[in-house]
Amino acid sequence: MNLETATIANITGEKYLAHRMYGTFQVAGCADGESVALTRVTPRTASMDYGDKRILPLAISAREIAEDVCREINSDAGERSYLGVFVCAGDAPTEAELRAAREKLDEFYRALVAAADREWERSHSYLFIHDLQRRAAARLGMVKEWHYEARETEECPGCGERVKPGVAVCKSCRAILNRDKAAALGIVGYADRAAGTGASASAADAAQAVAPGERVVDHSRARR
Repeated sequence: MNLETATIANITGEKYLAHRMYGTFQVAGCADGESVALTRVTPRTASMDYGDKRILPLAISAREIAEDVCREINSDAGERSYLGVFVCAGDAPTEAELRAAREKLDEFYRALVAAADREWERSHSYLFIHDLQRRAAARLGMVKEWHYEARETEECPGCGERVKPGVAVCKSCRAILNRDKAAALGIVGYADRAAGTGASASAADAAQAVAPGERVVDHSRARR
């Protein structure tokens, strides 16, 4: 073991940033397919100011720093919280250390899920279920009514309705949002041909070619 360094192990995919008085530390998260991510910590030197023009340099060992960073991260989720980071006894975690960390993390996650269950029973509101509880349910493989994955949406420039990214047509105002996709689906073929050849088709005729009663408003051109 190198006495000048310490190793922080993280068994989750989350990246953490710890701001301490002697520096800022970023703890790496597991990449896809990895079971643990390692972050090396080196010693630092801090200063103690006595206020009478005397400044005393203080050497802080790598292990002291690593333990302080892990303590800061693990305590961030409330009383008795544990977020899956620990200081290895050596340069890399042993199987026993990893097993103990996983058991401790799963125990904390089960407590989070139980708390979410109680809250859901009381309020039936997604607003009171936080992301860490959803992460806990996902890690434990639990299917919960309160666990959902938020879907990314964007605003339709025609009516302001929230729609999925990349859709061809707004479901509310029928505006064309993706002209290429709409053309591939045959939605705007007639209107585009009329515009491209200089034909005297009216806007009403073009709209009728799409579908009776539906609008053809090409917002994809305006956004380019």
